[in-house]
Amino acid sequence: MSASVTPADIEETLAEGEPVVAPVTLQQRISSLDFIRGLAVMGILAANIVNFGQPSSAYFWPEAFLVDVGDPGGFQWIAQFILVDGKMRGLFTLLFGAGMYLFMERAWARGSPRWLQVWRLVVLLGFGLAHFYLIWMGDILAMYATLGFVALAFMRLEAGTQIRVGLFGYALGCILLGGMFLANYLFMETQAFGSSPELLEQQALAATQFETSQADEAKLAALMQSGDFAGLMAERFKQQWFMPLINPILFGLETLPLMLIGMGLYRQGFFSGGFDPVKMKRWGWAGVGVGGALTLALALFVKSTGFNYNAANGALIGWSMLPRLLMTLGLAALLVEYSKNATGWLAARITAAGRAAFTNYLGTSVVMMIVFQGWGLGLFGQLNRPGLYLVTFLAWVLMLAWSQPWLERFRYGPLEWLWRCLTYRQLFPLRR
Repeated sequence: MSASVTPADIEETLAEGEPVVAPVTLQQRISSLDFIRGLAVMGILAANIVNFGQPSSAYFWPEAFLVDVGDPGGFQWIAQFILVDGKMRGLFTLLFGAGMYLFMERAWARGSPRWLQVWRLVVLLGFGLAHFYLIWMGDILAMYATLGFVALAFMRLEAGTQIRVGLFGYALGCILLGGMFLANYLFMETQAFGSSPELLEQQALAATQFETSQADEAKLAALMQSGDFAGLMAERFKQQWFMPLINPILFGLETLPLMLIGMGLYRQGFFSGGFDPVKMKRWGWAGVGVGGALTLALALFVKSTGFNYNAANGALIGWSMLPRLLMTLGLAALLVEYSKNATGWLAARITAAGRAAFTNYLGTSVVMMIVFQGWGLGLFGQLNRPGLYLVTFLAWVLMLAWSQPWLERFRYGPLEWLWRCLTYRQLFPLRR
């Protein structure tokens, strides 16, 4: 979803005489970004697959599965919570911020004003809204575009200042979201706030609202299974029309800070060998290790509650923010370093998937529509967690199978090309 730069762009950049690093270094930087982006877009599907194939609350709450979850002891839930949930989106967000700055570097070198980036984000917002309302409610493009407008205000800051502002904003999000979900858990599941009639009445009201939300999910599930696409769109709009407005508020203090951190790290050479490799690996493993241990502790707490709804929701969104940041930055550091030696056929396929990440992200949603909705294969609500992971694996195979052959013949992925044409409002050649 961030700017995908191809070898053709490198040639164009050098031909225009832009003040860039040597071609080999630029190629390595772009390949590293695309390799990480490829892994991230594959990981995002692994995170989202439950939301594609089961009611949305099943994403974090196993009891919402419409079939037996197929996860005795909840250890698959724990593994996904530790290794996948939020980390792939975090990597993608870092790269989105880096891609924004990379795009503006090229625009500034040409003398283009900042409005070009604004228009690019407007186009992305259009893609995101269409994705949300017509294909899948789990869209993140609209949120990226909305918060990207805000990130533009920080574009001219020094790289170190961008990182510091990002870390401060993220810390603020940890405090606010973590505190909010902790208060909700204590209020709903314990007597920490007392048991006055007023509090009991509020708990009853919250329980009623929860039942209403579950009934709304059941309506959507029935429409998904029926194949009534028009009815599904109408019900989805009725229930969720406001979510593109809410998501930037709810996740803004995670997403916007990560964009700024991604910008600053990119400018300091994080993705292009500007940091000491030994320290990158040391701090990378430390981030993954410490963050993973903290996330495991949270996962075991949720398991101890019997995967309670409020505990699982709080852990996923609020309480795991700090360890999630440690793991995200740690993974980014390790992937940057170890991707240098990833030169085999699989690495080439993953890098190609990253160059076509925008197409792969939206295209996956279309494929999942065909797999799960009633007018397609009708598998919504039919697969347990292992079955959904099998679908994920097959989708990965599809991503890796098409991306490289396509990019050997064409300059961009299909939607990357369309986004580029709409951004510059001119028709670019697609074939090599």
